[in-house]
Amino acid sequence: MCVWVGVLPPPRLDAARLQEPPREPGKAAVVTAITSEITVDGLLDEEIWRTAPTIGELTQREPQTGEPPTERTTVTLLYDADNLYIGVMCSDSKPQLVIGTQMARDAALTSDDRIEILLDTYRDQRSAFYFSTNPAGALVDGLVFANGQSNLQWDAIWMVRTRRTSQGWSAEFAIPFKSLGFPSGPTAWGFNIGRHILRKLEEDRWSGARLETPFFQVSEAGEITGLANLTQGVGLDVRPFAGGQWRRSRADGRNTTTGKPGLDLFYNFTPSLKLTTTVNTDFGETEVDARQINLSRFSLFFPEKRSFFLEDAGVFSFSNVHSETQRVAPSRSLVIPFFSRQIGLLAGKEVPIDLGVKLTGKVGRTDLGLLDVRTRDASSVPDKNFFVGRVKRNLLQQSYVGAIFTHGHPSLSIASRTIGADLRLATSNVLGKSKNLVFNAYGLRSMNEGQSGEDGSYGATLEYPNEVVQLEAVWRDVQQDFRPAQGFVSRRNVRLLRVGGRYIPRPKGILNLQRMFYDLFYTRFSRLDTGELESWNVWNTFIDWHFNSGDTIHPFNLKLAYERLFAPFEISPGVVLPPGEYRSTRWRLQTSTARKRRLSGTVDWYFGTFWSGHADELHTVLRFNIPPRIVFNLDTNQTFARLPQGDFVTRIISLQANYAASPLLTLSNLLQYDNRTRNLGLQSRVRWTLQPGNDLFFVLAQGWIDDELRGFRFAVDDTKISAKFQYTARF
Repeated sequence: MCVWVGVLPPPRLDAARLQEPPREPGKAAVVTAITSEITVDGLLDEEIWRTAPTIGELTQREPQTGEPPTERTTVTLLYDADNLYIGVMCSDSKPQLVIGTQMARDAALTSDDRIEILLDTYRDQRSAFYFSTNPAGALVDGLVFANGQSNLQWDAIWMVRTRRTSQGWSAEFAIPFKSLGFPSGPTAWGFNIGRHILRKLEEDRWSGARLETPFFQVSEAGEITGLANLTQGVGLDVRPFAGGQWRRSRADGRNTTTGKPGLDLFYNFTPSLKLTTTVNTDFGETEVDARQINLSRFSLFFPEKRSFFLEDAGVFSFSNVHSETQRVAPSRSLVIPFFSRQIGLLAGKEVPIDLGVKLTGKVGRTDLGLLDVRTRDASSVPDKNFFVGRVKRNLLQQSYVGAIFTHGHPSLSIASRTIGADLRLATSNVLGKSKNLVFNAYGLRSMNEGQSGEDGSYGATLEYPNEVVQLEAVWRDVQQDFRPAQGFVSRRNVRLLRVGGRYIPRPKGILNLQRMFYDLFYTRFSRLDTGELESWNVWNTFIDWHFNSGDTIHPFNLKLAYERLFAPFEISPGVVLPPGEYRSTRWRLQTSTARKRRLSGTVDWYFGTFWSGHADELHTVLRFNIPPRIVFNLDTNQTFARLPQGDFVTRIISLQANYAASPLLTLSNLLQYDNRTRNLGLQSRVRWTLQPGNDLFFVLAQGWIDDELRGFRFAVDDTKISAKFQYTARF
């Protein structure tokens, strides 16, 4: 697993880093009740911010685990009848070096200094609300579930303001109780806050400041008390909206204008059980998918981006069958019993939704999710009804047992159901040490009218996800007739076996290294019907070095692969691989410069044998920021294949150019081209939040078709302009 390359000796490891640090006692703080008014402007100049008690000191998680932070962070918690207020003063000895490059809503803040907050309002140590900001005042939020998984597409109604000062920067959060779910009665919430100082690659955290503990591991949060007599009012949010669209069709030259009103309702039956209803749904503001070209025999996966389905999406998550090991070539083994993109979308085309109803939340120690959606008659499919039920009974501190049921088929007029059960057993205390161990198991069966027999999927995973050493073992069977109509399956009639691990030393005093990664994973697929080997691969990372500067190099990664084709496979138009056995040896070279710089980039090059010949895969990213308002991102992904059956080139080029006038007014532009469809597409999207909950969207979508014979001569394709305004009234 670990191979030392070149003349350098093995890195000297700091013995103190390898020793298990003593686990800190549970952190606790009291939230101060106030009656005075707070103006959310980022200044923290009200008297109560100076007199109320703070939550105490943070602790360094990286780079010097357990040590005091190099810069002080002061956190104060207040609340009144409507809001939880969080005031954070991020002192900095060099305030001119504070990094805040982005301002847009839901921006990826990994390249910035930032504050992250978790609110485990149910104190179940599994789920939490997530809020984050940077010195530019970006609003980032999401949902955390299953003690580590996240949905960062979710948007809440809340506010944050930030200010840069001569002492550093400050942030002032106001989070309405109406935007949160929580149990009634005496209130103790899980709480955690972390601060990242990017130029130092430093992370400071209030609770759970151990290398083994990711921030989203809710079980490691501390506790806040003092929240009394909280109310959500009537618990009703009414969100009427109006959407309109103008489209010009290239095929017939016709102009079409449509418009419709709609309504979203959110009602809390109890403080922890919410009903969400959408009528005459419109998704005109949804961002376009990133282009993909498929060079495998398996289905491509596109994430959900529609707001109604993202709301409380974590309740419907099932086992860990949708996840892939990070930083390692994917196994293409996704098994998802419920994938919401199967509803309201068919072959990439929108199917109108008349009505959607969703009930999500908690009843005692049970998580509950019920979804019912009615789609309208469309040209390709009649009106349909879809139902999903999900329940999880929480066990111990981090474990659960659950079940799922779906009914309805997106495209066929047949009875279709999927049933399943899953189990998660997890602990952060292995043999008396603060280490994580997770076991997941599941069983699923699809029942489609006119089909019977091999229609199940079963599997189990054992993970040891810790610092220095990470281990994984996976078994999964997917039978040939397993077809969950509302789900997603990458491949069928296979048995997956996967074992591997990662060694992550943190050398001290060598080449300014922060940490090193050494990976070894073996993945094997065999056919269930005959037992024959279908494919295997070995992934080995020799050198993957991350420097304290934020730069990385991956000069020696190796993938050995075997594939057996049982039928001809058209890998590219006109290029058909015959049945047979194929072996390949592919190397990877990658380098990335630190994203904290105004100009940064990534070059990722795979080369070597590829199926019956050779191929070079080149992925490049060039990023340029004019902080904090302008972001440019040029991304190219190209494959140059040379096979006996024929040569081919695949090419995807995308350009993002985004401008933020303020955190509440943003313009995003995405221009994409791929040579498989020869389509050049532009989406320009304006989002203006007049005030939290009241949004105006304006979206322009324009396409052009490349003339294949004349080469890069583009003819105008369809044009679409959409607008949507939504207003939220809270009672």
